[in-house]
Amino acid sequence: MYDSVILRTVARLMLPILLLLSVFMLLRGHNLPGGGFIGGLVASCGVILQMVAFGPSFARRVMPVNYLALAAFGVCFAAFWGLPALFSGLPYMTAFWIEPSIPGVGKIGTPVLFDVGVYFTVVGVTTQLALLLAEEPVLFPMPPEPPGAEPEGAPQA
Repeated sequence: MYDSVILRTVARLMLPILLLLSVFMLLRGHNLPGGGFIGGLVASCGVILQMVAFGPSFARRVMPVNYLALAAFGVCFAAFWGLPALFSGLPYMTAFWIEPSIPGVGKIGTPVLFDVGVYFTVVGVTTQLALLLAEEPVLFPMPPEPPGAEPEGAPQA
C-alpha cells in the first residue's frame, strides 16, 4: 500500500472504468481480439489497483466476492456450454449461434458463453492470487489495522 493522494484518487476513478472496459473486451472478443481472458485480466487489474492504493483489506471490502468460488463457477460455466453440441451428436465444444445478431454486440452463441466462463475464472484466480500475495506477512509486513478502521483517504460509503 502506498500513501499517495494521487494514486488513491486515480484508483477510485479507474475501478468503474476498468470494469466497463473489461466487459467491452469480453463482448467484442468473439469477433475481434479480446475475449474472456483479456477481459478478466482487465477486471482483476481494477481490484488489484484498489489493493495497491488502499491495501488488501480495503480491496476485499470494495468487492466482497469469494474469488475461489468465482473461479470454480467460471470453470463449470465454461465447460457446460460445450454440452449442447455433445447432446446434438456433434463433437464437444462445437459452436451454436443465435441467428439474429444483437446491435453493438454481434452474434451470441456458445463460444461467447464459454468466454464468460473464462472471464469469471480469470478474475477469480488472478485476484485471489494477488490478494493472497499481498496479505502474506513474510513478503509484505504491514502494521495490523484496528477492526473497523478505514484506510486514510478511502472513499466513504
